[in-house]
Amino acid sequence: MKAKVIVGMSGGVDSSVAAWLLKEQGYQVEGLFMKNWEQDDNSGFCPAAQDLADAQAVCNQLRIPLHKINFSEQYWDKVFAHFLSEYEKGRTPNPDVLCNKEIKFNAFLNHALTLGADYIATGHYAKNKTSGTIGYLYKAKDRDKDQTYFLHAVAPEALGKTLFPIGDYTKPQIREFAKDLGLVTHAKKDSTGICFIGEKRFKSFLNEFILAKPGDIKNMDGEVLGKHDGLMFYTLGQRQGLGIGGLHNATDEPWYVVDKEVATNTLYVAQGTHHPMLYSQGLICGPIHWLAECQDNLPLTCYAKTRYRQVEQACMISPEDNGQHYVMFSNPQRAVTPGQYVVFYDKNQCLGGATIEQIIR
Repeated sequence: MKAKVIVGMSGGVDSSVAAWLLKEQGYQVEGLFMKNWEQDDNSGFCPAAQDLADAQAVCNQLRIPLHKINFSEQYWDKVFAHFLSEYEKGRTPNPDVLCNKEIKFNAFLNHALTLGADYIATGHYAKNKTSGTIGYLYKAKDRDKDQTYFLHAVAPEALGKTLFPIGDYTKPQIREFAKDLGLVTHAKKDSTGICFIGEKRFKSFLNEFILAKPGDIKNMDGEVLGKHDGLMFYTLGQRQGLGIGGLHNATDEPWYVVDKEVATNTLYVAQGTHHPMLYSQGLICGPIHWLAECQDNLPLTCYAKTRYRQVEQACMISPEDNGQHYVMFSNPQRAVTPGQYVVFYDKNQCLGGATIEQIIR
């Protein structure tokens, strides 16, 4: 009998088709549904319950068993606590990266191994290659859906135990497979936003956990233009929701957030889509989590992205003495944001990534 694979079933179309593809390839396939969050919207609608029902329906259609596990405690400790801590520091975190590292490719993997799995699989748009017990990460065929940005922090050993069945297909192909098979998830919308916030407004969600501290909005000359609701509600490059339109002595150009000064609780703004303060020559990042053997080849010229859908930008990585790294771009980059991640590439291979600590103007 071929190897046993446990597929992380989210209740979405991608993991549904991933399970079917593996079954077609002759693997012994089982599903597993993870509940990572206890609280649901006050709207009376429980997305987790609907997702579980959809995952169960697909597993019934594919005639595979579905395991269920609650990782809410681990999620809170390893992902959500860090999320809140970063916002309290005035930074803008990305919980999806930590969720993949700590939950989907750590807690889930370890649990699957206790269930006798040889591999785990997910519905991520990515590819990997293995050498011994180590996995290397590569971009998916569907470049628009490629999720390697969110997978850069996964342990190489975990990648060596993972299959990405949909990495060789495009999203339209996946939907077509699901439709032809009559899977209940074939027309289900892709999930967007942060999983634990659901349909809630972001501001009201953060207010449940962190005390907001209103403060001054200033321009780069130090002139007070208005009041902000709390630094945690704003991110660099943000245009909407500043409440300072129609100021006298100002042009018609839109205002953008260009800096956050936590020490004085001040939000700095500037006018114009291409204001120099919106751009960075480079950044300082924390220790790099390498997925390729590059650490001995520094300084290194490669490509990087500082947000998910960005086109990769040429850069040079140079080590600092304290474990941090300088990343200098060939061209200035707009709205590079501390707390987010810089992820490095060489052609199709994801080399690894790190947390953005500071920007270099």
